[in-house]
Amino acid sequence: MTSRRLALFDLDHTLLPLDSDYQWADFMARTGRAGDPEVARARNEDLMAQYNAGNLTAEAAAAFMLGLLAPHRPSDLAAWHEAFMQEVIRPSMTEAAIQLVESHLQAGDLCAVVTATNTFVTAPIARAFGIPHLIATDPEYVAGRYTGRIEGVPSFKEGKVTRVNAWLDTLGLSWQDFSESFFYSDSMNDVPLLAEVSRPFAVNPSDALRKYAQAQGWPILSLFEATQDAKS
Repeated sequence: MTSRRLALFDLDHTLLPLDSDYQWADFMARTGRAGDPEVARARNEDLMAQYNAGNLTAEAAAAFMLGLLAPHRPSDLAAWHEAFMQEVIRPSMTEAAIQLVESHLQAGDLCAVVTATNTFVTAPIARAFGIPHLIATDPEYVAGRYTGRIEGVPSFKEGKVTRVNAWLDTLGLSWQDFSESFFYSDSMNDVPLLAEVSRPFAVNPSDALRKYAQAQGWPILSLFEATQDAKS
């Protein structure tokens, strides 16, 4: 075993005090780019309620969230996403979250964001944190356009473990190549991956994960005091 370490970070409500998927859908709705704004916002709220109740599937989320990408040209989407970064994401990046990431980067750890939110929304956010690798739900992209469908295994629940294993394999690595592995998350949905690492951390945890983490003896961290929406 080497001395190299692996550091994995959930994104929404872990490094960010908000849900980037929810906020992107809200941004698209209020700027008139998601059809009827009230219908889009109502659907966004419904998906959030399903998530909080533990009933949301990756397929149901994709039907709406990835469907927001399909009608538009990638060049327009890129411009809108930069406005989204300036207006919503960058002001929400806390110093505590930035310092946590930088502590691992400066230690030479292999770092990746592992999130259920799609790569279109999250790739610029991972770059803003300086994290070089991203494992996220991949939107299908055909002939220069998003189709609104998922490509491959969604990075959600047990799928996160599957995707991390596949990513490590592409690097010629396995869990056994690391002296320590870290995963930081707020959600019970991430228990499969939290259980896989040697050093799991419950970060800004939901009530359910807080209780579970306490029972397991996992450390609990807080990178911010308040969230901007209800997703846990």
